[in-house]
Amino acid sequence: MKKIPRFEGGSYDVVVIGAGHAGTEAGLAASRMGQKTLLLTINLDSLVAMSCNPNIGGTGKGHLVREIDALGGEMAKNIDKTFIQSRMLNLSKGPAVHSLRVQADKRKYHEEMKKTVEDQENLDLEEGEVAEILVEDGQVQGVVTTTGAVYRAPAVVVCTGTFLGGRVYMGELNFKSGPVGMKGAYDLTDSLKALGLPMMRLKTGTPARVHRDSIDFSQMEIQEGDEDFEPFSFLNIDKDLSIDQVPCYLTYTTPECHEVIKENINRAAMYLGDIEGTGPRYCPSIEDKVVRFSDKDAHQVFIEPEGLTTKEMYIQGVSSSLPEEVQKNLYKHIRGLEHAKFMRNAYAIEYDAIDATVLKRSLEHQKIGGLFFAGQINGSSGYEEAAGQGLIAGINASLRNQGKDPLILGRSEAYIGVLIDDLVTKGTKEPYRMMTSRAEYRLTLRQDNADLRLTPIGYKIGLASQDRYDRTMDRKGQVEEELERLDKLQINPTKENNDILESLGSTPLKNSVSLSELIRRPELSYESLGVFDPDRKDLRRDIKRQVEIQIKYKGYIEKQAQQIRQVKKLENRALAYDFPYDQVRGLRNEAREKLLKVHPETLGQASRITGVSPADINVLLIFIEQNKRLENAED
Repeated sequence: MKKIPRFEGGSYDVVVIGAGHAGTEAGLAASRMGQKTLLLTINLDSLVAMSCNPNIGGTGKGHLVREIDALGGEMAKNIDKTFIQSRMLNLSKGPAVHSLRVQADKRKYHEEMKKTVEDQENLDLEEGEVAEILVEDGQVQGVVTTTGAVYRAPAVVVCTGTFLGGRVYMGELNFKSGPVGMKGAYDLTDSLKALGLPMMRLKTGTPARVHRDSIDFSQMEIQEGDEDFEPFSFLNIDKDLSIDQVPCYLTYTTPECHEVIKENINRAAMYLGDIEGTGPRYCPSIEDKVVRFSDKDAHQVFIEPEGLTTKEMYIQGVSSSLPEEVQKNLYKHIRGLEHAKFMRNAYAIEYDAIDATVLKRSLEHQKIGGLFFAGQINGSSGYEEAAGQGLIAGINASLRNQGKDPLILGRSEAYIGVLIDDLVTKGTKEPYRMMTSRAEYRLTLRQDNADLRLTPIGYKIGLASQDRYDRTMDRKGQVEEELERLDKLQINPTKENNDILESLGSTPLKNSVSLSELIRRPELSYESLGVFDPDRKDLRRDIKRQVEIQIKYKGYIEKQAQQIRQVKKLENRALAYDFPYDQVRGLRNEAREKLLKVHPETLGQASRITGVSPADINVLLIFIEQNKRLENAED
C-alpha cells in the first residue's frame, strides 16, 4: 500500500473525533466555551444518528438528559424540537425514580442537531476518519486523518461510538461495518494501542425494522403519550409544546417464536463463538432472553415509530444475531407481526473500547495530557450516557486549555458523576447502562431539580447562559418563598377544618399545625389543601411539584444530606498519582495492585474500587496521618 503524504490541515484548540451523541456534545461545549473546535466524523449522515432505538430518556437515562440540559448541553433542547410522543415513567413510585422518556423522529433529530452544529460559532464540522493521534512527551499534539491531513491541537476528545473496529454479525455471516450500514473506522485502534491504551471488544445489537402497513395493530395494546406532558429542557418549562402525538404499541412473543429460536440457537453469532465481546446485560438479544429465561412463555415487544416521514417501525425487545431467514421466521410468530415485511434486518455489532480505569474523573488520560475519551469507547451504552460524558469531556478539554481546574461532578452531585465514577473507578466488562439503582443519593438527584443542582455550575464555567441562570435562580427563589410561607401558615382544629380533612380521607386535627405539616401527610397534597389557602399565588406546575416534593421528603432528604457530608470527608482527601502504596504496611496485596492500576484521585474514589476494603482505607488513613505528623514535627 502506498504511503499517504501528510499535509497541514489547520490548527485548533480542540479536535473531537466522532460526531455521535458524545462527540456532538463535546464539540458544542468546547466551541461555546470559546475554543476553536474541529468536529470530525466518518460520515456527516452519522451525526447523532439513532442507530438503535428511536427514543431519548427512560429510567435513569432521563435524569442524565435533564442534567446535560442544566449544565448547558444540547440533547434536551434538540429532543424537545423533534419528539413525537412523551411519557413520564414510574409515576406509581416515588419522585426519585420518575423518568421522562420520549419517542423521537430520528431523521429530524439528526437534521436539527446538524443545523445547530453548522450554525455554531467556533465549530468546524468536517467529514474525515482519524487514523492516528499525535503525542509528544506525554502531551497530545493533534490528529492525522486517513487522507493525510494533520490537524494540530493541544486537546483531543475521542468519541468513536460503535464505529471503531466495527464488525456486524448475522448468524454465520459477519463483515466489517459500522452501525446501520455505515463505514466503520479501523486505523485508529492501532494508534491507541501504540499509545499504551488497554483495549477490549464489546458488543451491542439492534432489532429489525418492519413496514408499518404489514403490522396487525388490532392484536396489540396501544400506548398513547401523556396528555399533560412536560419538556426535557428547563428552558422550555413554561412553553406549550403540544403536538399530535403518535402512539406506540405493546405485544408479546409466543411459545412458537421461542421454539424457532431454540431450534436455530446454534446459528446465532453469539453461540457460534464468532463474537469475542460481551453484550449489554440489561438489553439482551431475544435468543439470550429465551435461553436465560426458559420458563417464560412470552416476552414484551414494543412497536415504536421511527419518525413521521417513514413507515419503518422499530421492534424493541427483539434484537438478534441470528441469520436473516431465521429472523424473518421468528418475527412472524410475534403477535401482530404474522405478516411483517422486513425493511432492515436485526444484527449484532462488535467494536473496540478502552479500559476506562486509565482515565481521570475529568475523562482525561492519566499519563497523556490533553487526551480525553467519552461515550461507548469508555464502555458505556446508550445515547444519554454518551452525551453526558461528551459534555464533560468537552468542558474539561476547554478548561485545561484555559489553565483552569477540571469540572469533577461527585456521586452526590449528579447522575453524570455516578456514571463517570463507575467507569473510571470500577471499569466494566460489558456495556454500562445508567439506572437509578446505581445512584446511592438518588433522592437528592431527582430529574426535577437538576437545574437547581447544576445550572450554577454550568453558569460558572461559561456554558449556561445568563438567561438560563437567572431563570433558575428565579425558580429557586419562588420555591423557597413558598416553602417559607407554608411553614408559617397555621391551620386550626376547628370543626369546619376537621370536616374538610375527613372529606379528604385524613384524620382531624387536635392542635394547630402548619400547612407544611398537613402536606406531609401521605394522603394529602399541595393541590388538595388549596381549600385552606385561598390567598396562594398561581404558581407554575413545576414549582408546585418542587414545593410538594421538598415538603413530603424533607426528613429523608436531610438524612441523605448528612450522609453526603460524611462521605465528602473522604472525597476531600486527595491522593497523588504517585502515592507510595508500596510503602503502606498492612495494605493487602489485592488492594495495592488495584490502587496502582486505577490511581484514585481521592480516598473516596479509592474506597469504591473493587477489591479495596474498608480496612484497606483505614490503613491508608493511618499512613497519611502518620506522615502528616512527621512532616509537621520536622517543620
